[in-house]
Amino acid sequence: MSTPSPRVSVIVATHRQSPYLTEALASVAAQTLDDVEVVIVDDGSPDPEAVEEAAAAVLPGAHVIHQPASGVSVARNRGAFVATGEFLAFLDDDDRWRADRLESHLAAHMREPDAIASYSRMNVIDRHGAVVLTSPPITDGSSAAIAVGETRVMMPNLLVRHSAFAACGGFHSALTHAEDADLVLRLLHLGPVTPIDEPLVDYREHPENTVKNHRDLVRGIDAVLRLHLASQAAQRDGEWARALRGARRRNARYAWWRALRAARRSIGAGHVRPALGEVGWALRTAPTGLMDGLARRARPGARS
Repeated sequence: MSTPSPRVSVIVATHRQSPYLTEALASVAAQTLDDVEVVIVDDGSPDPEAVEEAAAAVLPGAHVIHQPASGVSVARNRGAFVATGEFLAFLDDDDRWRADRLESHLAAHMREPDAIASYSRMNVIDRHGAVVLTSPPITDGSSAAIAVGETRVMMPNLLVRHSAFAACGGFHSALTHAEDADLVLRLLHLGPVTPIDEPLVDYREHPENTVKNHRDLVRGIDAVLRLHLASQAAQRDGEWARALRGARRRNARYAWWRALRAARRSIGAGHVRPALGEVGWALRTAPTGLMDGLARRARPGARS
């Protein structure tokens, strides 16, 4: 007699024995949903035995795969390929989930059976696990709002039907930044994505985070958005094209926000030249972003 497939497969991609990996895996072990499969993909970590030990200590039933370093997109696709669940959830090795995260997502899919994916709000936590920011309530869950970025959907807060993930081709293996934005934009063409207006995920910011390299991230996001603007979907659908252009403007504002934030830190440390370098980079990369951001801030109730 065949064993029924699990409802959710959790894919954990790691390239190291992260100091937060045990905490991340423990948040999976603590889920109130029992019907969960865990696939851990070791993407060329220098100490594969440490990854095995962390998995065995917290999730002894997890399936651990080792592969040469190939990048996070390839690692996630490899995990999804061997996963058997109806839904896929992707957990980074430094984030963590609320105990009812997966159960809440499945409840949302029961309410919206046509939805191909669901997403929640998030907390941003520091390296010690303290909450420093909570994303605002979701007031607009439309595809346009997601495309623009007004409603933030990324891998940590997404649950996607396995069939939809496969139908859109999974992650673009050549992308090293904004691969999650690219996937979400492709998913939006396949069906509705339903929101959960609760912070179910803790997204950790720390010095080793890849998104700390804001220059690469800004360039990566812009490249993805230009690629989608050149697609047939954007040529046919004026609303979709407007949403993508709005996303590019938002990315330009983000470039200035990150550049000015870095510049303030440099000046605070007495380093003027790096601060000037950040401003120069923002001027070259996103010349309209500063004035656009200031104009939005001047409008009552506007969000950046």
